[in-house]
Amino acid sequence: MTQPITSIPRSTARLQFHSGFTLDDAIPVVPYLASLGISHLYASPILQARAGSTHGYDTTDHRHVNPELGGEPALRRLVAALRQHGMGLLLDIVPNHMGVGGDDNPVWLDVMAHGPEGRYAQFFDIDWQSDDPELRGKMLAPFLGRPYGEALTEGELKLVRKGPTGLAVDYFDNLFPIRPEDVEATLADLESFDPSSESGRARLHELLERQHFRLAHWKLASEEINWRRFFDVTSLAGVRAEVPEVFDETHEVILRLYAEGLIDGLRIDHVDGLSQPGAYCRKLRRRMAAAARHRPPEAPRVEPCIVVEKILAPGEALPADWKVDGTTGYDFMDQVSALLHDPAGEATLSQLWRDVSGSGRDFPAEERLARRQILRDNLAAEREACARALHRIARAGIMTRDVPLATIRRVLTEILVHFPVYRIYARASRPTSQDATVMLRAIGAARANLPLSDHPVLELLHLWLAEEPLRHLPPEQRRLRLVARTRFQQLSSPTAAKSVEDTAFYRYGRLLSRNEVGSHPGQFSLPPNSFHAACHRRLEQHPGALLATATHDHKRGEDVRMRLAALSEIADEWAATLRGWMGASTPLRRLLESGPAPEDGDAAMLFQMLAASWPLDLNPEDRAGIEDWIGRLAGWQQKAIREEKRRSSWSMPDEEYEAASRTFLEGVLDITTSPQLLRGIAGFAERIAPAAAVKGLAQVALRLTAPGVPDLYQGTEYWDESLVDPDNRRPVDFGARMASLHTDASPAALLPQWRDGRVKQAVIHRLLRLRAEWPELFHHGSYKPLEAVGPRADSVLAFLREHEGRQLLMAVPLRSATLLGGAGTPAFPKGSWAGTWLPLMRAGEQWHCVFSGRRVDAGESLGLESWEEELPLLVLRRGA
Repeated sequence: MTQPITSIPRSTARLQFHSGFTLDDAIPVVPYLASLGISHLYASPILQARAGSTHGYDTTDHRHVNPELGGEPALRRLVAALRQHGMGLLLDIVPNHMGVGGDDNPVWLDVMAHGPEGRYAQFFDIDWQSDDPELRGKMLAPFLGRPYGEALTEGELKLVRKGPTGLAVDYFDNLFPIRPEDVEATLADLESFDPSSESGRARLHELLERQHFRLAHWKLASEEINWRRFFDVTSLAGVRAEVPEVFDETHEVILRLYAEGLIDGLRIDHVDGLSQPGAYCRKLRRRMAAAARHRPPEAPRVEPCIVVEKILAPGEALPADWKVDGTTGYDFMDQVSALLHDPAGEATLSQLWRDVSGSGRDFPAEERLARRQILRDNLAAEREACARALHRIARAGIMTRDVPLATIRRVLTEILVHFPVYRIYARASRPTSQDATVMLRAIGAARANLPLSDHPVLELLHLWLAEEPLRHLPPEQRRLRLVARTRFQQLSSPTAAKSVEDTAFYRYGRLLSRNEVGSHPGQFSLPPNSFHAACHRRLEQHPGALLATATHDHKRGEDVRMRLAALSEIADEWAATLRGWMGASTPLRRLLESGPAPEDGDAAMLFQMLAASWPLDLNPEDRAGIEDWIGRLAGWQQKAIREEKRRSSWSMPDEEYEAASRTFLEGVLDITTSPQLLRGIAGFAERIAPAAAVKGLAQVALRLTAPGVPDLYQGTEYWDESLVDPDNRRPVDFGARMASLHTDASPAALLPQWRDGRVKQAVIHRLLRLRAEWPELFHHGSYKPLEAVGPRADSVLAFLREHEGRQLLMAVPLRSATLLGGAGTPAFPKGSWAGTWLPLMRAGEQWHCVFSGRRVDAGESLGLESWEEELPLLVLRRGA
């Protein structure tokens, strides 16, 4: 029976839309998702984006649903199909930035044409009053592939009759509109601006110097850009959603879609990029609540669901006053992954990494180095803008006017290097206790690394950035401080993202499963009591938060992470194996002038990926299959090397090092060159796969039973062997998944054929079906940790959920590698769990297994021997 749509989804399924998978293409998938038990489709951004975009985060026009996806007619067809199956739609939106450059963003083109006096002057976060006299009243346009003078001399800049004013400079795929006051005279004598002659170039240069933009080589962006970007991506410009007119224009279509009943909730991308995330989220909820009054009678009458993409540091809480339902689930992804790592392996693997990489740095040290590099090389312009905003405060005060800009820059850098979270949210009033604590930690760490002479300036920055209440200050002083606070908060976030996720994650390789979006590589594992505490907090504070274990942004698939996690249980064996592979592969490495290729650390991380992502159906003798896998791995390898930013980078690629590293990869997997090494890798992958499958099933079961809303990323109903994007966005064979779902085989019956992934899908199906039957238990039900007793008690995670007479008992094994040994299946041998049991409150209760339906008569205790007979996890239900 079709379930009614509720304000909080029971479960979501994320689909990635692009020209190769349109909104119409999703319609045949809807019945499958409904049968699986999904309540809400969770769509990637659908507003008009850059042509050919595979992700939709480069919005170019907020007024239209992307025609490449089928436009609004296709959206309406998809929603009609969803409604037929009682499903809702959660939509990903991008309020922080837009795709710019090119010739397809009408607002961006208007800004370049009309400058600081134009209609859209305040739309993007542009500093029209730059301290650089060459940029005052202008915006830097660093979109040239070579220095400006060379581009001009080579005739690459040409006047064409295009653009919002009817005249523009055309540069390959970019368009730079000429301001209206220059158009008429230029058109009258257009030929005299021909860059093929010296006089034409001179006149064209004089014309360009009068424009509201300054054309520049792309490399100038990191040093001189005077507008906010998304991280350091110059093709994505920051939008000022805090400006009422900008909010209205960028959200008009979204709010209309909600008012018309076409969407039921929103996922807010990169909320920390906004000037005032809390105010934005509260305003959005108010506007959606107002729009809800206009929803048609046939549309679900539900409160809007709003979740935010937010990376939380350990101990950091999502601010309660944002009025959102929770995060998109990176925090849960981190918690469940850490839970399934064996703490006993930490010391061995830490020493192994030091030995094989030659680096004595732990992750915090790698992070600090990366932060310094990012602030120096990638975000120098943004750091300078923040430092100058603080310097203006200093200059405005009699007692601080002699504080040098250089000192402020140095102290600011040290604060950012030691900043423990993405950002704080202090505005005009005193900071919250959480923000105050964060600042104290950052200031304290910075103080320890600054000379005594800088400490007074450090205290000033602490005061200006967070501690000082602003309401009593004169308007101009208050304005200066708010600008500085905004600059700082919008700088700390990209500093963290670029330094941690996009740099240090690729430098530190103790165990790559802990180098994941939202995770903290310095934290190797999580004890069960900490996992239980996190579940309690989520139930109390954000029961509507999403629970993710795979996303469009993950570094490696959820089951690749579980294979890596299995290494933590056999750390000594893995250490010996990796050292052997490193030695055997030495002849395949090259010594370049710049050093060995690949470096020791890069080789060690590659071997981790080989063992963890070896396809379950791949035979080492299958040359075609190996070649296909090499192609996927090479994409990961190149991205890893460039993100690492040591021997190569995106801005300055070392093609020789990259080519040598790929040759190494090909040699390792060449059965004619390295047959023993290749078979050894295949054999070890086979060794850890069953234990990883147990972890994978445990991860699934926890995601679908813990407090929160489980999110399923496209295709991960089967084993997820994906690598970093774009590999994790490959086409999904929904036909195969539909066919296997319709067989409705029990998970236990599918366990012997576990490699094909159907057992994972069957577990998901049974648990989603239960969530549809008992939605109140999963949304409101209490959460009680259960402690096992017996010889393997420390390898069990269990809890009880209860609501209005209904009970759910959940238990999963945390460790399995030593029990399974060399077994070829994830089925525990007899006697593995003998004597290990869970205490129950009442004897004589009758429970039923969610997966098999069999009755379980429990006494005062419940033995875990069933893990040896059916599935390596236990989910029991009790009550009508």
